[in-house]
Amino acid sequence: MGQESFFSLDGPLDIAPGGGQCRAANFSGLADVARQRGRDARGIVERYGMEARVLTDPESLIAPQQLADTLEYCSSLFDDPLFGLHIAIAQDPEVFGCVTALCRAAPTVRAGIRCLIDFLPVVHAPDCEVVLIEGRETAELAWLVNTDIGVNDQANYQAAMLNVKLLQAMGGPGFKPSWISLSADTRASDLPELERVLGCKVISHSRHNAIAFPVHTLDQVVPSANRVLFRLLGSYLQTVKSSHSQSIIDRVESYIRGSLASGNCTIERCADKIGTSVRTLQAKLAGEGAKFSELVEGQRAKLAKSHLAQRQLTLDEIADRLGYGEQTSFGRAFKRWTGLTPQQFRAAC
Repeated sequence: MGQESFFSLDGPLDIAPGGGQCRAANFSGLADVARQRGRDARGIVERYGMEARVLTDPESLIAPQQLADTLEYCSSLFDDPLFGLHIAIAQDPEVFGCVTALCRAAPTVRAGIRCLIDFLPVVHAPDCEVVLIEGRETAELAWLVNTDIGVNDQANYQAAMLNVKLLQAMGGPGFKPSWISLSADTRASDLPELERVLGCKVISHSRHNAIAFPVHTLDQVVPSANRVLFRLLGSYLQTVKSSHSQSIIDRVESYIRGSLASGNCTIERCADKIGTSVRTLQAKLAGEGAKFSELVEGQRAKLAKSHLAQRQLTLDEIADRLGYGEQTSFGRAFKRWTGLTPQQFRAAC
């Protein structure tokens, strides 16, 4: 007698986008906003080469450039310098697809953020990368787009609001960001509104986008944790991820950024995280003309420049986040990378 499956799926929960694509879910509510302001949203999206169905079908695939350009155009068209923020107020974190359900079902905030890091590029936007940076007192959820799409201030306002909402869903009603940094070119007159909505101090003109919060939040239990859903949906998304893998260098660099602050960023741990042996990992990197130690140095240099330019952290704190035991070691390394001391680089920014 044949055994029937307990449950089955006819297809994927979300269409997995490829490189240079993202889901059109970010346009959720755009038709209503345009209608309220006497405009036809179809003409807006068609202006950038998209069909009208992207307004009603969140699984439609578009280019990140089309998303950024559309939001910037709407900001100008509706005379709303914070359009991305305002449209996100009416949206849910479900814009990110089924990865949001997995985050809400996670046992802890840390586990939920790990899911966001692992699966957002799989189900929503392959060119978007999320990184968790842990310090002694503060953690940062940072995001970036690994492709040049020009001006994307409105997309970053939208991402900031949606990420705050997702963190609130995981952290509970008491969650509040410590501060938010944005690469957006925000006018001074718009900062009060931005800070009012996001609920914390906002640093604009930064070199990276990040939401900071107390590091102890990571160990909090998610109010909506669901062990069964977490296991089932996590297993499904891992299967999807396996068939849409990043390059080996992308995966190693992602591991490095997330583990530097732990002070234990090693090739052994990286190989274990990726699911291979150290010898195989070394061979794969060599095939790409790279070495693990060089990738570590490269990421340290990149993050150091960003932190120094942002001016929010002391040199001791930056050294700690980069995995150095003391500031002098960091200073020697930074001068080797740039020819300048950290103090000189910060003064020149």
